[in-house]
Amino acid sequence: MDRRTFLSTTGASLFAQGGAKPKRVGLIGTGWYGKSDLLRLIQVAPVEVVSLCDVDKNMLAAAADIVSQRQVSKKKPRTYSDYREMLKEKDLDICLIATPDHWHALAMIEAAKAGCDMYVQKPISVDIVEGQAMVAAARKYGRVVQIGTQRRSTPHLIEAKQRFIDSGALGKIAYVETYCYYHMRATENPPDAQAPANLDYEMWTGPAPLRPYNPLVHPRRWRAFMEYGNGIVGDMCVHMLDMVRWMMGLGWPQTISSSGGILVDKASKANITDTQEAAFDFGDVKVVWTHRSWGTAPDAKYPWGATFYGEKGTLKASVMSYDFIPVGKGETVHKDVKYEFDEYPEDKTEAELEKHVAPAIRGHMRDLLTAIEKRSKPVADIEQGHISTASCILANMSQKLGRSLKWDSATQRVIGDDEANRLLARPYRAPWKHPDPKKV
Repeated sequence: MDRRTFLSTTGASLFAQGGAKPKRVGLIGTGWYGKSDLLRLIQVAPVEVVSLCDVDKNMLAAAADIVSQRQVSKKKPRTYSDYREMLKEKDLDICLIATPDHWHALAMIEAAKAGCDMYVQKPISVDIVEGQAMVAAARKYGRVVQIGTQRRSTPHLIEAKQRFIDSGALGKIAYVETYCYYHMRATENPPDAQAPANLDYEMWTGPAPLRPYNPLVHPRRWRAFMEYGNGIVGDMCVHMLDMVRWMMGLGWPQTISSSGGILVDKASKANITDTQEAAFDFGDVKVVWTHRSWGTAPDAKYPWGATFYGEKGTLKASVMSYDFIPVGKGETVHKDVKYEFDEYPEDKTEAELEKHVAPAIRGHMRDLLTAIEKRSKPVADIEQGHISTASCILANMSQKLGRSLKWDSATQRVIGDDEANRLLARPYRAPWKHPDPKKV
């Protein structure tokens, strides 16, 4: 089925009922993944992108150009440097948020107040109270919010879930390993410098602590600093933990523990750990995480993924493939990611696109559109995103404090640990105000 046929039979039907106009879309954060998400949405539905926002003038202009080339109307979107000005227009049906992590909460809450349904990149927040406020805002204003944990919409992983976990083929699963061995932590130590003229660094920093500008920060490598995110646990573990929770139907972990630090690369400017382990105890299921940004992966085919150990077999799952290995006799099963170049040839040439992830993003966008039409929760509803994000933040808190944390999912507090509970909300830099779940 080619793209035009798909749009006429699936995506367009969501908006054609009753002569409805195409959904009006805005994007906050026009860098790498913001463009990837937005251009996948354009592929699956006849939306009209009317607004783009970024604090980097060059990124903003480049995004406006490519959107005008790719959307059906060929119109160039309006551009803004302040998301609040964009949302004041109150003319958006859907808002995509793909800023650095420290900006997710404030932008999402304002978009909810402005009447937007949303697609918000993961992790949803940099502290747990932010996440609580985001869930509260989504519910208070009746918004549909999909989180960019798109493993839940990855075709071969959906198949693996149904074929080996839902069916009982793995038997009882009591232990799952998740891991990332990518050498993705910045290793340079460049001197601080003047921010480039195209970047409003004051606004880019927003509620985060104001560090001297460093070339490592922008674009894309802000994840090297805990001031703007939650390290490799917040970036990569959140995906795999969320995938395991979805595949197995798990809620909140009861106990979280973590250890690690900067054990090898002490020369880099980066202040995130290069080595860390975490354990998430769900009662009858233990999920563990390991990352190290040095050395080699135990299995070269699975440098980032999850291994489910069942009494009847083992399932390895990643963004690239899955492998089922039965206990004893029986056939192994291997499946690779399916690309969709025939249906979406622009995937072949789009700059910086993770081509293997494009089908998953499209599936995630279709799921969002269906949920908007039905006013239902999408597969990666914001509450699910909050659980996975907060669990990873608790792991980092455990590593920082040097002790295990027992979590009360009803009160969303750490049990019997005042010091840990003081870390549930990070201080905001003035004049920005930390969101309050009770006052959104």
